[in-house]
Amino acid sequence: MAHALAAAGAPSPASIGLRLSDDAELGELNERHLGKHGPTDVISFPLLDPPAFPPHTGQSATRPTAPMADFRPPGSRLELGDIVVSVERAVEQAQQGRGGQTSDVAWSAADELRLLVVHGTLHICGWDHARLEEETAMRALEQRILEMTA
Repeated sequence: MAHALAAAGAPSPASIGLRLSDDAELGELNERHLGKHGPTDVISFPLLDPPAFPPHTGQSATRPTAPMADFRPPGSRLELGDIVVSVERAVEQAQQGRGGQTSDVAWSAADELRLLVVHGTLHICGWDHARLEEETAMRALEQRILEMTA
């Protein structure tokens, strides 16, 4: 996670909450917060707006111009948000060869969890993959981070 925060230009010192959960909770969160039915592997809940982080390749030109205010006691860490990962889904994806960035990689559950945490961290830091150009940039950054942490 530290490599992903540094690569995304996150403010420092900072903290991210990480909850390892299951499909039931991710399904509920997915429906309640994203309006999608069924579980997913990772959901991020950023507390800062994207302008709090440096702009990046592929990012929409319509990003807001002013970052959210930094409300924290002096000397404390900035809270960037929370990531919730379905360990159940990560294990299943890895075992069934549906892991990795392309959903066709057979690797260990630990590798799949590592990818999901990196992916969620980048979402916290304003990265997205709704547009092809940004997805390409995000996947390339994920790959570099995974290689650094292997």
